[in-house]
Amino acid sequence: MKVLKFGAKSLANGEGIKSVISILLKKIQNKEEVVIVVSARGTATDDLLELLERAKKGEEYQEAFTAFKNYQLEPLPTIDFSEEFTFLEKIFEGVNLLEDYSPKIKDLVTAYGELLGGKMITALLANEKVNAQYTDSRSLFKTDNVYGAATLLEEITEENAKKYFSTVDFSNTIPVVTGFVGASLDGETTTIGLNGSNYSASLIAGYLNAEELENYTIVSGIYTANPSLVSNAQKINHLSFNEANELANLGDNVLDAKAIIPLVKKNISLRILNTFEPESPGTLINAEMSSKNGIRAISVQENMALVSLEGRGLLGKVGIDARLFTALQRENVSVGIISQGSSERGISFVVSGRDAHKAKDALGNEFNLDFLSNDINKITITRGVAVVSILGNSLSSFKTSYTALVNNNIKPLLINNTVTGNNVCLVIDNKELRKAVNVMHGEIFGIAKKINVAVFGVGLVGGTLIKQILESKETILKRRGIDLNVFAVANSKKVHFNAEGIATTWKQDLKENGVPYKGIDAVVKYAKEHHLGNLIAVDNSASAGMTENYIPLIESGFNLVSSNKIGNTKSLDFYNELRFSLLQNRKQYLYETNVGAGLPLIDTIKLMHASGENITRIKGVFSGTLSYLFNNFSAKDVKFSEVLKEAADQGFTEPDPREDLNGNDVGRKLLILARELDLENEFSDVQIHNLIPGNLRDGDTQSFLNKLEDLDPVYQAIKDNQKPNHVLRYIGDLHGDLASDKGVLEVKLVSVPNDSALGQVKGADSIFEIYTESYGEQPVVIQGAGAGADVTARGVFGDIMRLTELEL
Repeated sequence: MKVLKFGAKSLANGEGIKSVISILLKKIQNKEEVVIVVSARGTATDDLLELLERAKKGEEYQEAFTAFKNYQLEPLPTIDFSEEFTFLEKIFEGVNLLEDYSPKIKDLVTAYGELLGGKMITALLANEKVNAQYTDSRSLFKTDNVYGAATLLEEITEENAKKYFSTVDFSNTIPVVTGFVGASLDGETTTIGLNGSNYSASLIAGYLNAEELENYTIVSGIYTANPSLVSNAQKINHLSFNEANELANLGDNVLDAKAIIPLVKKNISLRILNTFEPESPGTLINAEMSSKNGIRAISVQENMALVSLEGRGLLGKVGIDARLFTALQRENVSVGIISQGSSERGISFVVSGRDAHKAKDALGNEFNLDFLSNDINKITITRGVAVVSILGNSLSSFKTSYTALVNNNIKPLLINNTVTGNNVCLVIDNKELRKAVNVMHGEIFGIAKKINVAVFGVGLVGGTLIKQILESKETILKRRGIDLNVFAVANSKKVHFNAEGIATTWKQDLKENGVPYKGIDAVVKYAKEHHLGNLIAVDNSASAGMTENYIPLIESGFNLVSSNKIGNTKSLDFYNELRFSLLQNRKQYLYETNVGAGLPLIDTIKLMHASGENITRIKGVFSGTLSYLFNNFSAKDVKFSEVLKEAADQGFTEPDPREDLNGNDVGRKLLILARELDLENEFSDVQIHNLIPGNLRDGDTQSFLNKLEDLDPVYQAIKDNQKPNHVLRYIGDLHGDLASDKGVLEVKLVSVPNDSALGQVKGADSIFEIYTESYGEQPVVIQGAGAGADVTARGVFGDIMRLTELEL
């Protein structure tokens, strides 16, 4: 014997009710003995309440009532509901005339959702030649006359149910019982509260000593979080009664704590199944423990309100709590999470959103005299909050989840630990709910950590970076459990969004489907609207304007990765303000590629400096472009202009080579390193040897390219005047008293021995010599490719991956 309960959405018109009939016919075909318990179909209960309200307010309700009747008739238009509809019509007319209705009328009207649903299922089964027996539960379930939440008279109800079912031949009859509905001893219709149909089904299962209660819903069981909030929530295959009860009490929207009790008493298994996927095994709930550590899951109660009572005059007063809860009890207000300040100076608690004003009024009446004496200052309501409960997580193990929340700019309004110490409850702003649940779910269950990336600047480096990310995405997900999700790509004109991640066709998508780029506000707004967490903004532009967005991005929850040097070489005031914002907002800013492209230079210097190593000098070939230029010019018998043209043809230079030859790029890199040593230098402090003769510095790019040969005599003379076995190198040199506030920063063309470290550099390599007290005259040398889109993009990619390892 099994009891099958079908919920409102399962019984809705269309695929829902069709699937229900299909499930029942299969049970009959398999010769299973079953009892069916039904809820109201679709939104019938809410529709009936809405009709009552319309009638009460004198609003037009006939059109809505007609729509209700048509919906109820749709699965089987030939069914006769004339008696039920006529009765409801008379009730609505009376309510409209009196402009009010009692709880008794409310119970009577809402009961018709189940009554109509039960008759419809019975009739549909009869059409399939099934001997279905409609059972009005008012003849079974007897209650007191507290309308709206009647208390069951258990002994009488059990006696009625056992007597009734003893007359049923289950081998050829299927009882269809209405849930939720009962009757007082004098025959008045009552309802047995929220989720009453679940409770009805559990009671019947207990009375019949059923093998199992199958509860059909629209989800395939209990999940680690609500699948509508967390797309990668995992199904829980098994729960113990205790664990299910904990989840129900903490707000799980599938389970009902009251409905579990009859099953525990008789040790009857409960299985949560999906009406639309009946072959899925769902979640089994019974007396067996699922694991030693208990199950871990996140449940959510939405549409709650936080009520706070505050008063300095309450200090030391006894009995405030008792008065508060007595006042709420009188108004039948149920209280959830409670938090109390020291010495009773403040008390906050959570109630259902619909009870918020009732709670405030109750406290206002109770503490009226305390207001007059100024012992209480205010009673406030914070609406639009949700309670997020984590089952199987203590405060000590909640640390990583809390850090992840804070790092995603989510600040819980209240945190509470349950008496058992195994559950943590938080009050969260509804606007942050989806993001908060996803962030915590990822931390708690160790599933793929989703990193949401916005890429600004999609030129050579930016485009290469995106290509590298898309090519490596699956491997990183498999090996590292990191889901790199590029949700936005932007150039100076357009931005393309995709919350689930851009495709390999992103260039075409940006061109054809991109929207006008009007600044970062649209990107920030998109991330918020789609509840994206673990945010990284990547700046691959060379725009000074983009750096103005760094602080707003940080304040909006983004971490930063940048190959753009300008942000680190602007005024010292901006530099310090940016660091302060990072600290205040617990965000990270990585920019390894600012100086050495893909070389691990900045990290090495940071580590040495942080460990107390006294760095006395840093010098080297900072520019891959100028390295290529002077390496080839020094090694070959060739004109300077020819080498420069060759470098330009291979893409080593900027479109206007003067951007490389003026030395500003090397100057910025040198300044970045100086500031890593806490030196307070400005860009104006950098002494730069501009490689462009004065007469070639002005004019457009083409004019300069036409006069490249004017450079030849200048550099040929410098080359000829070197000592034997020397070569030319364009270097950055940071020296002086680096323990003071400022150092000496020089960018210059020098001649060095060809067997020295600087002299042996080949191709477009960069080289950096780091001199310290510990290493003396033997510097730490870092050398490698110093230019190129591939290595720079790979360096940016490396910074992104390093961020994923941090607590974003």
